[in-house]
Amino acid sequence: MDIRIESLLSGAAAAEGTVVIIDVLRAFTTAAVALARGAAKIVLVTRTSDALELRRRGIGDLCIGEVDGKRPDGFDFGNSPFEVSTADVAGRTLIHSTTAGTIGVARARRATALLAASLVNAAATAELIKTRHPELVTVVAMGAQGRTRADEDELCALYLRSLLLGRRSDHDAIRRLVLAGAESQNYGDPTRPHFDPRDRDIALQIDSIPLAIVVAREGDLLVARAVASSDGKF
Repeated sequence: MDIRIESLLSGAAAAEGTVVIIDVLRAFTTAAVALARGAAKIVLVTRTSDALELRRRGIGDLCIGEVDGKRPDGFDFGNSPFEVSTADVAGRTLIHSTTAGTIGVARARRATALLAASLVNAAATAELIKTRHPELVTVVAMGAQGRTRADEDELCALYLRSLLLGRRSDHDAIRRLVLAGAESQNYGDPTRPHFDPRDRDIALQIDSIPLAIVVAREGDLLVARAVASSDGKF
């Protein structure tokens, strides 16, 4: 298995083979929590206006996401795993728009298979990939708004590579490095109340969610669904 690591929107556009788009703080932690709580599926879009229009047309039930880290006007929830962890999402279709993760998925047009991941479901993602035996895996660390590298996404990409290679990693060391990163400093900053420290706490619960997020094009939509493991096996 050839494993490549790319970064940012340019990396998503160049990615080939089985592609994993990484967004730890917070898009794909939020998505993993929502799917673990029973959301039927998540429609991934690049623009907030598209999300609102799809909800208006009845394509989805709830809009979640962010612009500059904040919940957009008209959205039901922000890009917040904590908010989703207490929301009634079971059986519902969510529409998700963010400034990094969902755009990265849309940019990965050269992928032959596409997944979304974060630290909470890295092990499940690796296990699913290994069952498929792809020749090439490209892991893309999306970073801040897809333009600036972020420690948590780069670390998650390296961790996922280690899992795919059968290597052991130190979860506590990963957490410490993420907490020391620039993006992590937003959480708990009183001038940025939209960055809830409880979101970061959930994002650092490494391998706590035993499901992979598989993204596929269904008509004109990019749709994420959960593929769950049982006893660690798919």
